[in-house]
Amino acid sequence: MTTLAIVFWICAGLLVYAHAGYGVLLALLARVRPRRASAPDPLGELPSVSVIVAAYAEQDVIAARVANLRGLDYPADRLELIVASDGSPDATAEQARAAGADVVLELPRGGKIRAQDAGVARARGRIVAFSDANVTWERDALIRLVEPFADPRVGYVCGDVRLLSQRGDNQEGLYWRYEMGLRGLESRVGSITGGNGAIYATRREAYLIVDPIMGHDLSFPFKMVKQGWRAAYAPAARASEKMVPTLEGEFARKRRMMGHTWPIVVRGGMLSPRGYDPLYALMIFSHRILRYVSPFLHLIVLATSIALLGHGWVYAAALALQVAVLLAAIAARAIPIKPLLVARYYVLTTVSLAAGLWDWLTRGTPAGWDPAEGTR
Repeated sequence: MTTLAIVFWICAGLLVYAHAGYGVLLALLARVRPRRASAPDPLGELPSVSVIVAAYAEQDVIAARVANLRGLDYPADRLELIVASDGSPDATAEQARAAGADVVLELPRGGKIRAQDAGVARARGRIVAFSDANVTWERDALIRLVEPFADPRVGYVCGDVRLLSQRGDNQEGLYWRYEMGLRGLESRVGSITGGNGAIYATRREAYLIVDPIMGHDLSFPFKMVKQGWRAAYAPAARASEKMVPTLEGEFARKRRMMGHTWPIVVRGGMLSPRGYDPLYALMIFSHRILRYVSPFLHLIVLATSIALLGHGWVYAAALALQVAVLLAAIAARAIPIKPLLVARYYVLTTVSLAAGLWDWLTRGTPAGWDPAEGTR
């Protein structure tokens, strides 16, 4: 076998494993070696919780967000609601105060992470929970979110997010259901490798101060594991938020997210094996690293399959498949049917991973953020 063929098979195999094989491996591990449960922590009554909502220019939705949190099935004397307005140029702070937030912080613009840090500094709860301004939690979501903290090893918990379709062409919901399935399996085996900004919580003593361009969603789970905590998934803690309506809007959102993700991967400690057990290191490699480098794996598979034409039907089939997916993605603009839209979603999502890296390398990543278009 030639060097080109070896490179082709390695890269093609890694792509198949990253997108499908990893899920199969997790399912097998969950059956043969599930995580051992530890003795429950004597929490007694429900712990005190401070829910922190970092908000920038959210005057249209912040009152509804406060009302939703006030309506949760959680003892009022153990629930503190903090809205941290990150230099909002509108009436976000006034609306939050009028809606009944316990604490409203009016901060200079410093980015979401620094707004959350300020909220934690003012928080009184034993648990600090976080949510975005455009999210809705189910009534029992907070109770379900704090339940895993009965395990004294758990430092971080994220809940389940349902993406609400707005009758656009975005196919994010299909991917997100698969992602939630992987997260559930990871939690059954050990710790999750990524979270979400819609619904998550940490023990107060486990909270970490991170670089303001490195969001909690990705940096918290693996850093918690390095600190000796477990990062868990609570599927019964449910939240919902509007999905970006268009595929182009989803591409822009993911590109912006990857501008915050690459710094975590390259210099935030994710690549360092220190603090990982072998299984969690494999999970980080499989679910995170391989997924982020998939655009480059695709380019290598494309180039090697072209170079190897005439050396076997497999290379011709691989090239034909890649060309078919690209053509389907292009055709989806004119013929928006489901299979073509899924192909376009896959291509744009894959390209966004590389585009985010380009953005970070060429112009850096700002700490501030703007609400994603169409999600309010």
